[in-house]
Amino acid sequence: MNTLPQDFFGRIFFIIQKYGLTMLNGAKTTLIIAVIGTIIGCLIGFFAGTIQTIPVNKKDNIFKRILLKTIKIILDIYVEVFRGTPMMVQAMFIFYGSAIMFNFRMDMWSAAYIIVSINTGAYMAETVRGGILSISKGQTEGAKAIGMTHFQTMLYVIMPQALINIMPQIGNNLIINIKDTCVLSSIGVVELFFVTKTVSGAYYTVFEAYTITMIIYLAMTVFFSKLLRKVENKLNGPENYSLSTTDTLAYTSGMLKYPNKEVSHE
Repeated sequence: MNTLPQDFFGRIFFIIQKYGLTMLNGAKTTLIIAVIGTIIGCLIGFFAGTIQTIPVNKKDNIFKRILLKTIKIILDIYVEVFRGTPMMVQAMFIFYGSAIMFNFRMDMWSAAYIIVSINTGAYMAETVRGGILSISKGQTEGAKAIGMTHFQTMLYVIMPQALINIMPQIGNNLIINIKDTCVLSSIGVVELFFVTKTVSGAYYTVFEAYTITMIIYLAMTVFFSKLLRKVENKLNGPENYSLSTTDTLAYTSGMLKYPNKEVSHE
């Protein structure tokens, strides 16, 4: 059996040498769950947020009004429940509750993706709704004036602009999910935090093991923060725009000079 070094950095290198690959595999699992859960959660959020902004007029038929009202109430309950409860509680409730109440034994990987996805979807629904409402109503009215349906207006006019506004929140959700996947260890998912608990208990090196884990989490979040910032900058376009001089009117605009005329005082 290998002898554990007595100094702090010696124990750090000992853990890396012995369990480094295992911890990296745990970090890979964390990233996979976080990225896939965020993508699916964004799709859920876009759907829920768009539905919540569909206008209901008195001129609409009664069936459409009742249907939309019912769907909006269900979505409101979904958003409030999953934004108002911790992800760990949701994980325990869904994983064990599905077996007790519906006799459906979910494997931990399916449970992990479902939990992260629906949790992210609840937050993204409100973000998307706010992003859509932040766009001027005049653009919606203009799109409808030229014959666009609500779906076409959302797809071609509103969503491209709203996406720029909500892109930072998408990035924030990914960063949050990278950190919050640690709660999935409560249902047996072997991600980075689960691996760290095992490693720290093997040699009672709690401080050293969690120091390494903290650095790994920090590296992942900083990397994706920088990456998403570049994506945001691409979506925003260049900060300054120069005036195109290929158009004759644009080129001559502001350049016409009048000859000076002496004013007669006669």
